[in-house]
Order: sequence, then C-alpha cells, then structure tokens
Amino acid sequence: MKNPQVLKIKTLPKGEWRDNDSVMLHACFALLTDCIENEKLLTGHLDWTTTEEYRNIKKEIEALYDWWNKRKTLYETDITCDGDLAQYDEDDEMLIRLIKIRRHLWT
Repeated sequence: MKNPQVLKIKTLPKGEWRDNDSVMLHACFALLTDCIENEKLLTGHLDWTTTEEYRNIKKEIEALYDWWNKRKTLYETDITCDGDLAQYDEDDEMLIRLIKIRRHLWT
C-alpha cells in the first residue's frame, strides 16, 4: 500500500456518519479489494498452484472477494441491511475468515 496512513473506503458515502462497526467491515474489505485489484495479489509474483495450501488459500481469497462484491452491492441498494441481524452475523463470519488468511495478503 503506497500510503498506509490514508485508506480510501469507496463503499462508504462521503460526509455521512458511520459507526465503527460498519467502518471496520468496509475498511477490511477495502484492503482486500486493493490487494487484489491494485497490487495484483492473485496474478502477480506468487504461484498459487505450488501447494494444496496455496490453492486453498487462493480459493478462500476469491470467495471472500466475490462475497464482498455482492455484499457491497446489497449495501448500495438497501442501506437498511446494516441493521439486519442475520446480515450482521454473516458479515462477522466473513470478517473472521478474512482475518484468518491475512498473512497471505502481501504482494
């Protein structure tokens, strides 16, 4: 990340108050998105086919990225989903999965 003091979270509206629980979700997945789209995590320096572990981690990264792309669309079309307890639990589950693979998010 070129300037780690500045994290641009494009999925949150500018000038709107957001509680930290929501910002945390968006920030973590903004980092994942940046790593994949801008730092070329999945297409760059690492051969993700070398071991079964790497293949599984790549699948998990792709699954999280795909989930986030659907989830952020849900957020954009229905802001009330943040108050949905089932959605909140799913968000927590995905955050936990992201944290478990964070050591592989380097480029």
